[in-house]
Amino acid sequence: MDWLDALIMGIVQGLAEYLPISSSGHLEICHNLLGLDTSGAEALQFDVVLHVATVLSTIVVLWHEFSGLCRSFFTLKRDKNTTLVYKILISCIPVLLVGIFLKDKVDALFGGNMLVVGTCLCITAALLTFAYITRTRPVWMPGKKVVSANVGRDINFFDAFIIGCAQAVAVLPGLSRSGSTIATGILLGNKRDRLASFSFLMVIIPVLGAAVLDIYGAATGKKELGNVGWLPCLVGFMASFIVGCLACKWMIEIVKRGKMIWFAVYCVIIGLICLFWA
Repeated sequence: MDWLDALIMGIVQGLAEYLPISSSGHLEICHNLLGLDTSGAEALQFDVVLHVATVLSTIVVLWHEFSGLCRSFFTLKRDKNTTLVYKILISCIPVLLVGIFLKDKVDALFGGNMLVVGTCLCITAALLTFAYITRTRPVWMPGKKVVSANVGRDINFFDAFIIGCAQAVAVLPGLSRSGSTIATGILLGNKRDRLASFSFLMVIIPVLGAAVLDIYGAATGKKELGNVGWLPCLVGFMASFIVGCLACKWMIEIVKRGKMIWFAVYCVIIGLICLFWA
């Protein structure tokens, strides 16, 4: 992998991690188009670098909210921030169970399988379409109709768990994590102005946890790190981080306005191309 490949992969990861088009699916497509090895230690190492970069972009964009959650949780305050942390922790349970019991089976679906990617992208398109059709009803104001992102209920503990189940299913390549979690929240009747930030915050723990486990495995000799090189890693990291910051801000506004249907159109087009490719 050279620096140009790393730049392309970083840009794709930064965009697709937040936009509901599946970062894992698009990375698989890029692997095939660029002729890169989609398995082995090198691919694993570079994917971890890209995902850590987008997690850091989430923390930067949502720093005010993230820092407040940390302060409340670690100082044992009993406020709404601590309650939100508990909801985020509950949302992580399903993906944790998948990581423990189904990791090998999920990993087997990667490796350039365009049939799986295409199918999952079409499922993402269907989910986004269904969420758009059944989205929160407009609020009627004198003389005009207004679609408000504040309509709906706050995310409760049950909602957090169901949204977490959507995140766990979205480990499949081509099934968008952000699209699945946000669409699930919309279907549950949650407020759209809170859904995007909750969706982005809930992925921090699983991604950083996976990165720590990979580093620990490499340090103990249980896992082999690939020889990607410092320049591709740096270029990919910076591209993913910078583009991720922009995409995160953009996606929050898109969710508030309820304009995700265009991503459904994109996903079905790319999904069909992948199926024909397969």
